[in-house]
Amino acid sequence: MGFWMIVILANLIVGVLVGLTGVAGFLLPIVYTGPLGMGVPEGLALSFAAFIVSGALGAMNYKRVGNLDIPFGIRLSIGSLVGAVLGVKLNLVIPEGQVKILLYMVVLLSGVSILLRKDKAQAEGGGKAGYQITEHLPATLALGFVTGMICSLSGAGGPVLVMPLLVVLGVNVRTAVGIALFNSVFIGIPACIGYMTQCSALDLLPVLAAALLAHGVGVVFGSKNAVRINQIILKKGIAVFSILIAVWKLAF
Repeated sequence: MGFWMIVILANLIVGVLVGLTGVAGFLLPIVYTGPLGMGVPEGLALSFAAFIVSGALGAMNYKRVGNLDIPFGIRLSIGSLVGAVLGVKLNLVIPEGQVKILLYMVVLLSGVSILLRKDKAQAEGGGKAGYQITEHLPATLALGFVTGMICSLSGAGGPVLVMPLLVVLGVNVRTAVGIALFNSVFIGIPACIGYMTQCSALDLLPVLAAALLAHGVGVVFGSKNAVRINQIILKKGIAVFSILIAVWKLAF
């Protein structure tokens, strides 16, 4: 009973946080491989399945309000598809203990990135000056490839890594969130399939069904209430929590 409660609550809460802020999906693999004691392939398969759901739902919401550049998102995602496949293959040859360390390091750096990012300045200035990656196809494909590989190998959902990089490279912050959510679907599909082939898919189906239902409900609820929440305070809270969890897992 405790197992199912953790699965449902973790996916519901993380789904709400993703709907509210566009980030926090990277916390799911830690829940699966930590408190629930699952192996890395099982935890990543379930996590990436959830990222597909949250990415699709979130991208639709951002498209509805005009904050999703689909042509650029497709170009970025072509690179991510290839990178995600390579990331899964690398996971096969890297020892599980090292993969967990990489996962916790990505979570730690993601938390630091969120904590240090100046959201207001980026929202006002992003996409207005300087280098514009949207105008450079090779750079777009390369960015998609590298981030897709890192995310699929480590279990990072995508937005927490892709979004700040897009903003630095000239994309408006709201559009960057929409593109990152859209892109996470294309990272999630090959990653989920790849990790599912490494474990007993039939045994995971009941867990997968409960997890995706709870995650989807959380994303929808969070996205509908995002305007009521102070985004900066919430993101900083997620960042601090992520850093503490990652440091604890790396230390013990």
